[in-house]
Amino acid sequence: MTRAQVVVDSVDVAVYTVPTDAPEADGTFAWDATTLVLVSVRAGGALGIGWTYGAAACAAVVRDQLAPLVEGHDALDVPAAWSAMARALRNVGRPGAAGMALSAVDCALWDLKARLLGLPLHKLLGAVHHDVPVYGSGGFTTYDDRQLASQLADWVHDQHIPRVKIKIGESWGTCEERDLRRVAQARSVVGPDTELYVDANGGYSVGQATRVAQELDRLGVAWFEEPVSSDDLAGLRHVRDRCVADVAAGEYGWDLATAHRMCSAGAVDCLQVDVTRCGGVTELLRVAAVAAGYGLDVSGHCAPHLHVSALMAVPNLRHLEWFHDHVRVESILFDGTLRPLEGALHPSEDRPGHGLALRTSEAETYRVL
Repeated sequence: MTRAQVVVDSVDVAVYTVPTDAPEADGTFAWDATTLVLVSVRAGGALGIGWTYGAAACAAVVRDQLAPLVEGHDALDVPAAWSAMARALRNVGRPGAAGMALSAVDCALWDLKARLLGLPLHKLLGAVHHDVPVYGSGGFTTYDDRQLASQLADWVHDQHIPRVKIKIGESWGTCEERDLRRVAQARSVVGPDTELYVDANGGYSVGQATRVAQELDRLGVAWFEEPVSSDDLAGLRHVRDRCVADVAAGEYGWDLATAHRMCSAGAVDCLQVDVTRCGGVTELLRVAAVAAGYGLDVSGHCAPHLHVSALMAVPNLRHLEWFHDHVRVESILFDGTLRPLEGALHPSEDRPGHGLALRTSEAETYRVL
């Protein structure tokens, strides 16, 4: 028996910019607003949504390159649509805005498919976990001591999240003394039993990162993210071989090949993956499989509500980043957002898809395109 085909009727895109609640910066970048590019796909009376965090230029790629390929396509054959889109980006350039656009459309298509079938997305994909562990993430270099202590205490003591991360590598590694003082403060606030992570966002040189790692070991830091640029695989391996903390990178992995190169270089202890950059749910699952082949866990980078359903289906999952900025933006723009329970997220068993819906009237305040 053959099934009736349900084709995608429309692909729409909108852009929202939400000011931060305070100035934010990491080791190599500063910002005062966050832009979310939202893709909406419709078929069979259902609506699926996906998004990426990137420039408004992503919307032009969705509209001009990807939407014409997806409209009229079978809504249930998501990997086929993904393949057509990925091929179409050859001369546009997969890394950057085009990869983000691809990711947003793919996530929207998976949400749509789950809604058409009346299933939570994690059930459609096949869950292997009951929940997704998270770690509190923020601790921006722009925070003063009071702001840092307040945020850390909220995660650990109020939300009961047993792992937290702060930013270091301030101003491209030129404030090393302050970096280490802030790590020491974080350890004092969260106590000895909380896992403490740091993220330099590639702000250090290889030699500097190696020296800093020795001090981080003394403070019991368990995770050293992007101690050097994620493009420097040999540098990551050098630092990894000389510190106790797990070295992590991969958030700028735009495709499967990038993940393979990072794993094969022995550059990381845990591979990060970002569903809003790597190519959506379709590619995230393949990236996780590559990491598994090297005996590595994966960790979801930011965009927590877009990751959680897909990560439920990843056997070699370690955790997901509960990133302050994106948690706030998603809570403002969407209904159905989650809260951690004892350090983990539990996706809804009752709502189809990823369970989120745009808060249309509230979101309009922030719409720029």
